[in-house]
Amino acid sequence: MRADRLVATLLLMQTRGRVTAGELAAELEISVATARRDLEALSAAGVPVYPQPGRGGGWQLVGGARTDLSGLSAREAQALFLLAGPAAAAAPEVKSALRKLMGALPGTFRADAEAAADAVVVDQAGWGERPKERPPMVEALRDAVIARRKVRLTYAGREKSERLVDPWGLVDKDDVWYLVAGTEKGRRTFRVDRIITAVPTEETADRPSGLELAKVWDEVVEEMEKRRSLLTAHVVLGRRYFGVLRDRFGRHCEMVTELPGDRVRARVAAPAPIMIAQELAGWGALVEVEGPESVKAELARLGAELVARYA
Repeated sequence: MRADRLVATLLLMQTRGRVTAGELAAELEISVATARRDLEALSAAGVPVYPQPGRGGGWQLVGGARTDLSGLSAREAQALFLLAGPAAAAAPEVKSALRKLMGALPGTFRADAEAAADAVVVDQAGWGERPKERPPMVEALRDAVIARRKVRLTYAGREKSERLVDPWGLVDKDDVWYLVAGTEKGRRTFRVDRIITAVPTEETADRPSGLELAKVWDEVVEEMEKRRSLLTAHVVLGRRYFGVLRDRFGRHCEMVTELPGDRVRARVAAPAPIMIAQELAGWGALVEVEGPESVKAELARLGAELVARYA
């Protein structure tokens, strides 16, 4: 996990004094781009890490090489533990790394660092939901990504299929895990909970030069959202309710214009008329749908069914 890498990066720099992104990538078995992002993340978190340009340069801690963490100020130690703390509950490796890091801190900093590590708890289960467990397949796929090994997948999509892929990285989106990979037909995204088997091979995986997983995932999300928003409807409602409407439709809701009487016209989108109608049916007269007619027809049908059953 990223927090585990950040701690390992810091400890490595404390030992060596100065490292290049390439050296760090080789040591932690990650890409050079990932190593560079981790170093920048440490700097942004307040840890005194800075780059030295030019030949023989690299990244080092202010004050030079040290074998302990006495070079960190109290606020810098807190920043690091705030960054890594929430991940420790989900990953035993991070918890172990934090314990080692805690032991290397000056005694005057430890109480504040412990408080920082426990200051944030991440509860990913919604109200009324059971906590979701990470699919066991994630660990095997993560190892294949790090080792740069091709993986033979058996995947239960629309049809069960088997394919050889180049794993680029894993994404946790709202507790649903996805594998982003290269295939003979280009980039593909696989839901991990639909992967039946994943067998690493001895073949070296192909990974595009300079690939940044975060940017690739942004492209995946944008493409997916476009597919999910094929139908647009215009609605009118009170301004004070617009925030609630936006919460329901997320990025598929935007304000079009302001209207007299403290009302607004908004645009919402979904793949089908019934999906928009189902979201709006519970609003009753608070929302007026201006169009299209297909959404109005679905609302009328839902209303008629309710009247027939409960009137």
